[in-house]
Amino acid sequence: MDAKFGVQEHIKTIHPNLLEMSHRIHAHPELGYEEEQACAWLSESLNDAGFSVETGICDLPTAFVARAGNGPLHLAICCEYDALPGIGHACGHNVIAAISLGASMAAARIADDAGLTISVIGTPAEEKGDAGGKILLLERGAFEGVHAAMMVHPSPKDSAMPRIIAASMFDVFYTGKESHASAHPELGINAADALTVAQTAIGLLRQHIRSTDRIHGIITKGGEAPNVIPAHTSAKYIVRGRTLAELEELRPKVLRCFEAGAHATGATLAVTGGDKPYAEMQHDVEMAAMYRRNAEALGRTFPDPASEQTSGSTDMGNISLAIPSIHPMIGIDSLPAVNHQPEFTAHCITPAADQAVYDGALAMAWTAVDIAGDETLRQRLLARA
Repeated sequence: MDAKFGVQEHIKTIHPNLLEMSHRIHAHPELGYEEEQACAWLSESLNDAGFSVETGICDLPTAFVARAGNGPLHLAICCEYDALPGIGHACGHNVIAAISLGASMAAARIADDAGLTISVIGTPAEEKGDAGGKILLLERGAFEGVHAAMMVHPSPKDSAMPRIIAASMFDVFYTGKESHASAHPELGINAADALTVAQTAIGLLRQHIRSTDRIHGIITKGGEAPNVIPAHTSAKYIVRGRTLAELEELRPKVLRCFEAGAHATGATLAVTGGDKPYAEMQHDVEMAAMYRRNAEALGRTFPDPASEQTSGSTDMGNISLAIPSIHPMIGIDSLPAVNHQPEFTAHCITPAADQAVYDGALAMAWTAVDIAGDETLRQRLLARA
């Protein structure tokens, strides 16, 4: 039987179960490193499908690896399942989880014949923005022996090689001194003013950064009461650049803006995090072309790459710098809703999203078949390892 035909028939069979998984994870959103239910549900499904499953890998309780096949070419399918605070699965990780589940189950059925080992790596906390799960898993050896990695992410439209940029998230803390805001303001050191000065400085800095740079954040603590000079304030910020190199040029400039807030007010400044930035995504061109052809065979259409705008960031970028990888986007017909909007959350369990589960799982499984059958690519991947 033709390998691709067999893969498709299996995905047709398991598609209802994949949709049930997608909708169940969507209905029970869990934040990064707290995805206990999703991790358990996915691990149990893979175990029932004959995979060898290990949970809590690399000292991360909600990470897992599930393996099938014993071929020399080792492909990893990354599986995300964390949600966003307040707006749930507004990035569609429930769809990612179901796609990865389906693609791995289908590819596992032909793994030995195709000379493949298939690993599903459950990667928690992609949305954390700092010390994402894939970065820690990569550092701690979860991807050792893997020759190529892939995953598929929902988006308003399809894209074979989306522009994914580098990012660094950090927390800022100012400490001043309380005082009565009306009777004795001269005795206080206003930590909220420090944040105001810093944000003003960042606004002025924007004239002198690249058009592709990004600076954005939120105040996480602004004070306790309007009649008390705030002694403790904090903020969480993300800076982004096209590459890690450009990010490292931008980050010190932004930090100087926060230092300015401390100098202007007399507050003390502490900055934590940001030491494990998300890297830019370097898509493997051959693998991405294979995925695109397979998705197009299912009726998917792709825009001109030149028309694509700068995208978000993901810790899959760090994997791509270490291992040949792809991270295509699959459209769920959500416009005008886009990722990280509550309206996008609602779109992630629509018929279009359910179709994306089928198409994404099949296109990625077919891509695994193509990688295994392309001798030139196969040897490149094996030689690189």
